Formats: sequence, structure tokens, C-alpha cells
Amino acid sequence: MSESPQSPSVQQGQSPQQESGQQGQVPQPPLVRQPVTDDSIRVRQVSHYQFSWVAQEPGEEGVFTLQLVLDPGAWEEVLTVDADDADVLQDLLSSRKHVQYDIGRRTLMFGTSAVGEG
Repeated sequence: MSESPQSPSVQQGQSPQQESGQQGQVPQPPLVRQPVTDDSIRVRQVSHYQFSWVAQEPGEEGVFTLQLVLDPGAWEEVLTVDADDADVLQDLLSSRKHVQYDIGRRTLMFGTSAVGEG
């Protein structure tokens, strides 16, 4: 008994269903640049914050810093702010439920609101 030779397409790795024209289209997952690491995540949720004031040389103004804890400790950022900015940021951070921080642009975003809502 001799075996029947396989067609060239089957020998090249196609399934018999593909060779016979029964090609089921299977959706491919989107390509995600790997690996996804803490450093590749650019916008994070602010979970905690702390203002600090650092004394300078005698006669010089002190410096305010704002420490942001992002995604419950996954990332941390320290910003230097002036007294006016510290006051405004304190008001915004204490009054908003959702605050995000864009690491690359160093931008705080204070949630979203629908048009016409405060």
C-alpha cells in the first residue's frame, strides 16, 4: 500500500480546512507593545497627596512641595509649587473625587464634568 501524497499547501502548514476553502476568520487580538510596565503607564489616579514647606536660607522665602501618591503606591511624584498654586491645588484636591496625573506632561486633571454641570 502506498500513501497518497499530501497536497503542497498542507505540507506548508495549512490545515485541511484551509486547503478546502473552509477558512474561518478568527479575530486577532490587538497588538500591545510589550512589556507593559509601571513606566509605560502614563496617566495614573491620584490616591493621596501631601503638602510640605521647606525652609530656605534666612531671609529667603520657603518652598512648597506637593507629593502625589499615584495608583495606591505604584508611582510617586514630587512637585515644587509656589504659595498661590499650593492654595488653589489644596482646594481642588480636597473637593474632587477623581484626580488623575499625566506623568509625561506633568499635568493634574480634576475629573470630568458634563457640559452644564459644575
